[in-house]
Amino acid sequence: MDADVLRRRSRVYSRRLDPCKAASPPQITTRKAVGMIQIIILPAPAALTLAQQRALTSGLPLFLQTDKHPSANILIDLHLKHVSMDDLFESAEDFDALNAAVAERLVLTKDCVYLATGNIQNSQLPVILTKAKAHNVQVQVLPYLNAGDVAFPDREKAISISAHDLPEQIDPEQNYVIEEIDSRIVAGEAKLFLSEYFPDESTVLLASIGKDGSYSSHDIKLCDLDRQKAYDATTILYVARTEYEARTRHGFDDVMRIVRRLRGPNGCPWDREQTHESLKNALLEESYELIDAIDEDDDAHICEEMGDVLLQFALHAVIAEEQSAFTARDACTELVEKLIYRHPHVFGDIRVSGSDEVLKNWDALKMSQRKQTSQTEVLKSVPKSFPALLRSRKVQKKAADIGFDWESAQQAFYKISEETEELKEAMEQGHHIEEEMGDLLFAVVNVARLLKLEPEFLLMQATDKFIHRFETMEKLAKSRGSELKDLSFPEQDKLWDEAKKCQVTE
Repeated sequence: MDADVLRRRSRVYSRRLDPCKAASPPQITTRKAVGMIQIIILPAPAALTLAQQRALTSGLPLFLQTDKHPSANILIDLHLKHVSMDDLFESAEDFDALNAAVAERLVLTKDCVYLATGNIQNSQLPVILTKAKAHNVQVQVLPYLNAGDVAFPDREKAISISAHDLPEQIDPEQNYVIEEIDSRIVAGEAKLFLSEYFPDESTVLLASIGKDGSYSSHDIKLCDLDRQKAYDATTILYVARTEYEARTRHGFDDVMRIVRRLRGPNGCPWDREQTHESLKNALLEESYELIDAIDEDDDAHICEEMGDVLLQFALHAVIAEEQSAFTARDACTELVEKLIYRHPHVFGDIRVSGSDEVLKNWDALKMSQRKQTSQTEVLKSVPKSFPALLRSRKVQKKAADIGFDWESAQQAFYKISEETEELKEAMEQGHHIEEEMGDLLFAVVNVARLLKLEPEFLLMQATDKFIHRFETMEKLAKSRGSELKDLSFPEQDKLWDEAKKCQVTE
């Protein structure tokens, strides 16, 4: 979940409300309503408002999320009969099943009051709203105070989330209240989640409701969250925002902040001078360095080089942002839309037999999306900035997609012999040498493609092998008191053969 969504939700769910002046959340109404479910969110006895108390004593059927919460004592104090949802909790296979069962019970009752003691805003409440709408039942969420408002009245407002429903991501420059940390296991999960955004040694505020029905709180280190003596349904945590310079873990937003600062008025002269054009070589170099790290099978090196490639993305995004051309979010939006569109077998109803059919569908969808009407347009769309070996293989593959291809690598191999003879003839005649050399290389790439080999990497491996043999040659020469550069070519060639034999025996 991105920060914008969290901010929008915070305005609805994390607002500090005065019990007498609280603005009601929007009512969910339907046409021809046949009943109304009034929902009371009461995370602590002290959070009870007058409007909530009137609803509790209205005489309507009363349901309680759980008897195992201090807020349930209010019903006892008011001598109110109620039905607990604890039986549904015990019988449900998971939280989805529980939420569906709770919604079913409320909707079938039609006119009733539901006292929720936990954070249901992003989990149970949407299920109730959907079910109620389907049955023409109206839902009203009465004005309420968040648990954080009651537990931490002197702290800045915060975004409330449940420890049982943690979002995919949060913005560490916002304050957060984590509710319902009801066990050591849940506390551990919350700690691991928060540690991705806040330093382990961060001071956080932990609170829970005591026997007197009020919250008591104390400071702890984030790393100690799952080392407390006791946890219950009222255990709640306040985490204050942290500026990115003070954090030990960082996300893409921090990368963008750093790059904007580097290109700002008081930033780095080199970074400020860069343009899309000037950064082309850097992007290419960083990409190749990442490939080297992958070839080394070194995770730490891969991680480092991925960061360098990400920096190139961020630089181009900030440059475009400064020019009002587009933003990083625009680029991400384009990517997400493309991935969804080109994966109908995942996000739609299309069925595929395997990866070959996936690639076939991908190419067809790409052609349609780009409004290409001929295969020639498809061939021309292969970027000229690609390395020549890669570009030639891709062009050959796209031609093969419509049947223009050899049946096997063996058949294509004879083309190499033909092109070799034509090159020899061109060399003898002294013209068309470049053209014939290009044709020979193209034919070699075609054989590699049909063998399902990547010519770019094959040539890189061959080059590495050459360097290794050359190194062995130099070592052999030095071991015999000579410098390789002082030897004649026949002598060097003899050493080459020796080096080759050494490699075979390694």
